[in-house]
Amino acid sequence: MDVKNIENIFHQNSEILKTSELYSNGITKYEVKKLTDMGVLERISQGYYKLSDEDISDVKLIALMIPQAVLCFDSALFYYGYSDRTPREWHLAVDKDSSKSKVRIDYPLIKAYFVEHEIFEMGIEKIVIEDVEMKIYSRDKLLCDCLKYERKMDIEIFNKALLNYIKDPQKNISKLLEYAKKRGVTKKVYDKIGTWL
Repeated sequence: MDVKNIENIFHQNSEILKTSELYSNGITKYEVKKLTDMGVLERISQGYYKLSDEDISDVKLIALMIPQAVLCFDSALFYYGYSDRTPREWHLAVDKDSSKSKVRIDYPLIKAYFVEHEIFEMGIEKIVIEDVEMKIYSRDKLLCDCLKYERKMDIEIFNKALLNYIKDPQKNISKLLEYAKKRGVTKKVYDKIGTWL
């Protein structure tokens, strides 16, 4: 069991390997356990491993392990500067038909929202965080989601998000109204921010 060879296998791939990928590279189940016990490998979640001494950022872990995930709610609000509260966990939207086990990872902490396919696909944009490409909901779709689930949100975060959206020069009112219609929150848009539209 050549540790250097194992390190090379990880470096040639994506720094995170599934158990099946380790096996296909000639590493046995026994060796995986032994390498984990020795502190060479670290189990990230069921069936996923990384080198123990490799530091992989939260963003990279999410992008590699849940590539279909979209930043939403608190995580997206924080990214856009609509909230100044650093979320304790990553808020991610995934298609409701996705496997629940795919988002069950030990670290980082994740709050997953399983969303109807047509709503999930709406308003996805791509951004780069720490040199990693991630998906995020557009400002306008995000605000409609917040209006839709206002009662489940922290009131201070919700109010700050509204105010910051209103002040945001990158907001797109026609897109906001398009998403509001699809999300059933058109009346809320006019009630809450109509005077600034």
